Amino acid sequence: MKKYTCFMLKQAKNIPVPILMYHSVSYASNPRFKQFAVTPAAFTEQMAYLSRHNYTPITVTQLADAYTQNGLTLPERPVVLTFDDGFADFLANALPVLQTYHFTATLYITTAFIDGTSRWLQHEGEASRPMLSWQDVSEIAASGIECGAHTHTHPQLDTLTASRAKNEIEQSKKLLEDHLGQEVASFAYPYGYFTAHVRQQVREAGFRSACAVKHAMSTQNDHPFSLARVMVSGDMDLEGFAGLITGQTTSAASALYMFYARARTPLWQLIRRNVATMKRYSHKQQKENLHYEK
Repeated sequence: MKKYTCFMLKQAKNIPVPILMYHSVSYASNPRFKQFAVTPAAFTEQMAYLSRHNYTPITVTQLADAYTQNGLTLPERPVVLTFDDGFADFLANALPVLQTYHFTATLYITTAFIDGTSRWLQHEGEASRPMLSWQDVSEIAASGIECGAHTHTHPQLDTLTASRAKNEIEQSKKLLEDHLGQEVASFAYPYGYFTAHVRQQVREAGFRSACAVKHAMSTQNDHPFSLARVMVSGDMDLEGFAGLITGQTTSAASALYMFYARARTPLWQLIRRNVATMKRYSHKQQKENLHYEK
């Protein structure tokens, strides 16, 4: 990791820290997925900007520990780079750029799709987007990138039963730790959806932090299990990126966050839960009908 000049956290506790959220770093994307795919050229330009302006990337766990433990220090201009899902293009297109600038990051991995494709993105027309392999994940972790958990199958955790949500959270952690042989300390909620109970389940699973989806800078006032992030969208130019890391940009990413925020309200949460329940019932009926026909 890049060396940095430190100062006491108590001097920086009110200073906002940008936690940037990326997904895919690729030129190829379906129109429905375009906002989630930053081109390799744009990503390279963004990392060069951070380097020129003396930002120092740290991991989510390093930030969370600095927030919660007195005496820990932060770099003078901290930034956190996070990547959700575990797409194969992280290894091909993002990691080489990070290594060029000696930057670290946190990669949140959806374990059910390792060695496969992003089947949960069928609605977005991206079900065949390649995912990392277990060998890739091990190589990435060995390079100094923090690997975090992003559930097993990328569900909307707040619509699941307590037992299913618990299994999604714990299974992803166990699989990653078994393959990597090291602690997996951080978690990210798929779609940014969580409840107070889900958040508690993440804590009880043994994680030390979790990232949510919010179009807001992170501060020491954040709950360690719902850290605020800002999304780097596929249509963002360098000026927009510069505004994003200082909390000034209100672009497509802001509109996206408003959608997430609305979807977390009790009414929309109830609607999504009902939809999930109907899907489970329909699937059960189909299985029973097939058994009856046999």
